[in-house]
Amino acid sequence: MSSAEEKVFVIAEAGVNHNGDLDAAMRLVEVAAEAGADAVKFQTFQADRLVSREAPMAEYQKAGPRPPDSQLKMLRQLELPHAWHRSLQDRARSHGIEFLSTAFDAGSLAFLQSLELPRYKVPSGELTNAPLLWQFGRTGKPLIVSTGMATLADIERALAVIAHASVADREPDSLDEALACWGTQEGREAVAGRVCLLHCTSQYPTRITDVNLRAMATMSAAFGLPVGYSDHTAGQLAATAAVACGARIIEKHFTLDRSMPGPDHRASLEPHELAQMIADIRQLELALGDGRKVPRGGEWDMRSVARQQVIAAREIRKGKRLDRADLGTARCGRGLPAHALWDLVGKTAARDFLPGEVIDP
Repeated sequence: MSSAEEKVFVIAEAGVNHNGDLDAAMRLVEVAAEAGADAVKFQTFQADRLVSREAPMAEYQKAGPRPPDSQLKMLRQLELPHAWHRSLQDRARSHGIEFLSTAFDAGSLAFLQSLELPRYKVPSGELTNAPLLWQFGRTGKPLIVSTGMATLADIERALAVIAHASVADREPDSLDEALACWGTQEGREAVAGRVCLLHCTSQYPTRITDVNLRAMATMSAAFGLPVGYSDHTAGQLAATAAVACGARIIEKHFTLDRSMPGPDHRASLEPHELAQMIADIRQLELALGDGRKVPRGGEWDMRSVARQQVIAAREIRKGKRLDRADLGTARCGRGLPAHALWDLVGKTAARDFLPGEVIDP
């Protein structure tokens, strides 16, 4: 997850775009696999535990025809029943990709642990939920931590809680106890290689002017951890560009049909767009290369064609002391490199040379 030589891990975020329909959820798994994603991810929560009856809806959640009149009612319609998870996991495995889901409460996380997922995703909204973060830390699995709406201070506190959970067998008595753990070598080492921080902007859809991809470099420098990008823009540009900026994980929402009712469809890619984004990422990875500045492939042949060598600029007789006016350069495909011209000035011609003739070594 941290090596520049590993391919970017692409998560196709199905989220709640199944709209409470198992057949749609199954099809989303298949679409993710067909598009070339490494994983398909859903969301696991119990609406009655996640929000109160009074919780207001975000503006983007109100969009679309006849939205529910409360966040609780909306989320009840979008729950992923526990009974569906294993079927979706099996479908993902049969298509050669990982099944992942984001837990939004302790009970949901405990249930996901029973599925033995290879890694867990911490959503942006729970970054400051220290008790739940501590439970994520106790899983011992790699963690993908989204940082939407966060400051560097928020992120550091979250990492401190994860560090404490990684080395302690009980919850801390205070945040200061977790921060003290983060300040130790043991705490830092417990997080290193285990956590990837995802930059994201929690707007749906995100305006391109609010993407701020350079924040990934800021987080990487601040914490020394691999970084990625969770994209909520309406298109594919930002996610692809994030790879060029060093993202090791890309997460992107997708849907079967952007016109479907529901809060996340508008900021999601349709199947052909998801496939194109992943294809672009794979091509970009090839274009980024290994960073070593040496001639590549056909450049070795081109060197002999495009580079100039030393020639006689005019007729030269054997025994003549060469001066600068005797020498020039041209593409010859053999002979002394052009920089050797200066070294020849003052030397004696070993034989006769005609104008344009290659000067022998």
